Amino acid sequence: MSLGDVAGMISAVAFVALVGFLALPLIKLGRVLDETRASVKELTDHTVPVLDETAAVVASTGTQLDKVDTVTTAAAQVSQNVSALTSLFAATVGSPMIKVAAFSYGVRRTLSNVVGGTRGARRR
Repeated sequence: MSLGDVAGMISAVAFVALVGFLALPLIKLGRVLDETRASVKELTDHTVPVLDETAAVVASTGTQLDKVDTVTTAAAQVSQNVSALTSLFAATVGSPMIKVAAFSYGVRRTLSNVVGGTRGARRR
């Protein structure tokens, strides 16, 4: 064996050691990537049903909001109708009732004065 053959053997052994030294981190990195892939798959498997349920809830909420809007519109119409009815009642019945009340008050006052005046005359 010549000096060149010994140098070639040393360099070959050094290269094999270097490849072995670098292979260990690469193998560990491959395991980490496999675990990451499994974690992402599991996360996806659990996330997709949650997203589907969320979409269903949002759709249901939209339907419920449409129903609430209908009820709110009906309540506003009832409020307007009650207001109009109150105004109509006040205009139709309110004024004559005030006149009747004023007339009856005047009649009672006059009768009490007349009856009270005759009582005072009898006492004297």
